[in-house]
Amino acid sequence: MKLFGFNVRREVRSATSPENESVPVSAENFLSFFGVQSVDLPPVTIDRALTVPAVAAAVAFLSRTLAALPLHAYQSSKDGAKRVSGKLGAVVHDNANDEMSSFLFRQYFWQQVFTGGRGLAWIERDGREIVNLWPMDPRKVTVKRVAGRRIYKFENKEYPAADVIDVPFMLKADQLSHYGPINLAAKAIQLAIAMNDYGSNFFAGGGVPPLAISGPLPQGDPALKRAAGDVDRAIKFAKENKSPILPIPAGHELKPVGFDPAKGQMVEARLFQIQEIARSWQMPPAFLQDLSKGTFANVEQQDLHLVKHLIGQWSEALEGEMNLKLFGRESGGLYVEHNLDGLMRGDFKSRVEGIARAIQTAQITPNEGRALENRPRHKNPDADELLVQGATVVLGKQPVQSALPKPADDNGEDDNAEA
Repeated sequence: MKLFGFNVRREVRSATSPENESVPVSAENFLSFFGVQSVDLPPVTIDRALTVPAVAAAVAFLSRTLAALPLHAYQSSKDGAKRVSGKLGAVVHDNANDEMSSFLFRQYFWQQVFTGGRGLAWIERDGREIVNLWPMDPRKVTVKRVAGRRIYKFENKEYPAADVIDVPFMLKADQLSHYGPINLAAKAIQLAIAMNDYGSNFFAGGGVPPLAISGPLPQGDPALKRAAGDVDRAIKFAKENKSPILPIPAGHELKPVGFDPAKGQMVEARLFQIQEIARSWQMPPAFLQDLSKGTFANVEQQDLHLVKHLIGQWSEALEGEMNLKLFGRESGGLYVEHNLDGLMRGDFKSRVEGIARAIQTAQITPNEGRALENRPRHKNPDADELLVQGATVVLGKQPVQSALPKPADDNGEDDNAEA
């Protein structure tokens, strides 16, 4: 039979057709009948996910920030903690191995945590001395248990857990495999990729949405195809020649089919995806350049949130793992620790005020304060003394007044002399 000039066959009830009584009528089946299927959404891989600007910004920001934190080895003593020098100090703070600085090593390490979900590195030792820290590609590492002990197999070699620094984003129930943030946020990232592709395709087509022509149409398949071809050529001609005029047959009009980006609120939807991705990495949105709801007050609070509830926690995770694996359960007073004050290097005013306050309250000496800014030691011996305001006294006691001699009178006689 013919319908609107098209030949329509009656036997359209295929095995997958919604008209077939054996096919359940659901949203998924209904949409798939019209070509909209879940498999049409782009697959999410690490490389594909990093094409989403918000994901790339989250991974780059967190990995660089954690790698930039000063990391030192210390030795506890009765006089307090002392920074360790020598080979151990150099491996922890300066160069992790012969090929990578400490910053580059830790940046790569955190990139693996915030993409695939696991950072791994093996410890090279010479006897009991720590010689190098080498990163491992998590995609090539197999984690298993042998006789109840965790073993890491990498490049046909097996490493005991005591020689591997392992920081997972989130462990699974078996305590061997892990979840990664990109895997956990796959749907949100998938939607962001789809919107990016939609916007690219839309504007690559000149910003013209799919169109339908209405009006008296010719009869028959060949005539309809010729009419559609004429309209298509007219649209392409107008776009190529940047002409605002599009000739169409008299009595006909073109109407858009579907939504253009503005009507579909794609801008708002993409902004929401930034917030979704920020949630996946537990980041304040301001650090993904989303200031849509930012004010002077809450952006400052987001800065504090970043340090207390994100950077501080991940730095603690690495410190705990390194302390256990480098020095064992009985470390003998050796430990590594980040200096979170390094985050203040961009805020010179607050940093200087904090150092001055620490000197005035006898927490550090002036020379120790100068060392924090990489300034040379002052030669005055008093610069190595703890200072405190003289008006600070024990409650209930009067401040001690210095017994200074009274000045002599005009005759040169001392008023304190006995008559």
